[in-house]
Amino acid sequence: MNIDIVAFIADAIKMSTPLVFAALAALMTRQAGMFNMGVEGMILCSALGAVTGAHYLGNVWAGVACGILTGLITGLVIAFAHLTGKTDLYLTCIAFNLAASGGTVFIMYLLTGEKSTTSGAFRSYQIPNIEIPIIKDIPILGRIVSGQSLLTYVAVLSVWFVWFLLKRTRVGLRIRSVGENPKAAESVGISVTKIGYIAFLFCGLFAGLSGTFLSMSWVTFFMKNMVNGRGYIGLSAQNMANGQPVGSALVSLLFGATSSLSLTLKSQSNFPTEFLEMIPYLATILAIVFTSLYSIRRTRKIEQGIK
Repeated sequence: MNIDIVAFIADAIKMSTPLVFAALAALMTRQAGMFNMGVEGMILCSALGAVTGAHYLGNVWAGVACGILTGLITGLVIAFAHLTGKTDLYLTCIAFNLAASGGTVFIMYLLTGEKSTTSGAFRSYQIPNIEIPIIKDIPILGRIVSGQSLLTYVAVLSVWFVWFLLKRTRVGLRIRSVGENPKAAESVGISVTKIGYIAFLFCGLFAGLSGTFLSMSWVTFFMKNMVNGRGYIGLSAQNMANGQPVGSALVSLLFGATSSLSLTLKSQSNFPTEFLEMIPYLATILAIVFTSLYSIRRTRKIEQGIK
């Protein structure tokens, strides 16, 4: 079995892109003290919104805008239910994910008459890949870094943006304050509800970018349940990185590498396909287990040191 390592790394970066956006989406609400499992459904809705907007408006950038707008709207729906309606966030997210899974198929059927994919009914639009001057001519590095989707580079910039937002801006400070101690934040005049809505808007932005990448860069159509657990993987990535942007991106890259490995083994081995498709999710479970064990061990050492 011959594996092109350079192509493998390039594919890993590509496959980690929607995971990075998903992790950043979940991270923003986590920093505000809310564990948003609805990221999965938000990404799915955004993927459909992107291809639908591109088809009817006839422009790839209109599709990107519609994908982001769908993410923002779905974020506001969950925020309204939880923050204004005072519903339980976990139950709200579960209900939303179930509604998104069936609702996207229903809307797709109304628009196209199909229940599996829009490929035969909607015109395909693809977000362009970017060739970086000078770097594209460098052996090995050029094949890895250059030629990726525009949204892949946006994902890299988004990691820096989220770090800067949380660490260097007033809004970021207030988001973290609400997440750490909402009562103390409220006592100094910070509106916990307002900050919650802001966090969900940022969450919707990144979920929208993740869904747009899947339906307009990963492939050029919408497919039933195409998110396939990536929202949950992104949620796990930021949780393992303890809500830190750079760490979340690195863990997402690791999970992207497992997805790349799965596809590579499919094409170059005789392993059962069902087993190979388990690799990214098995890696996620194992990573969470090891992270939890490390955290427990560290906590015990601190407790023993105090005693």
